Amino acid sequence: MSKKDLQYYLALPYRMAITPAEEGGYVVSIPALTGCISQGETVEEAIKMIEDAKKCWLEVALAEGIPIPEPTDEEYSGKFNVRVPKSLHRILVEKAKEENVSLNQYINYQLSRGVGYKTH
Repeated sequence: MSKKDLQYYLALPYRMAITPAEEGGYVVSIPALTGCISQGETVEEAIKMIEDAKKCWLEVALAEGIPIPEPTDEEYSGKFNVRVPKSLHRILVEKAKEENVSLNQYINYQLSRGVGYKTH
C-alpha cells in the first residue's frame, strides 16, 4: 500500500463552507480539516485562498504526523427510525392532532426547533 502524500490529500473532494463576513467579503472553511479557514473579497478569491490554506494545513499535518480526516461520501435520505417510549409516542400523536398536522410534520417541526434549524 502506498503512503498517502500531499498530492493524494489535495485531490480529495473536501466540502467547503462559504459565508458572507460581517465586515465584507467571504469567510471560507473546510469543516473536515479543523481550523482550515480563510477569506476573500469575492467568492472566487475566497475559494482560491482556501485552496492555499488547505495545502498549508495538509503540509503541517503530514510533517507533524497529525491524522488527516478524509471526506466522507455519506448521503442522507431524510429517513431514520427512532424508538421512543409508548407514553412519548402517545403524547406526540396527541400534540400532532391538536395542531391538526401529521405526526411526521409535528416531529419534524419539533426536531427543527430543538436544533435551531431555520426553514427560511
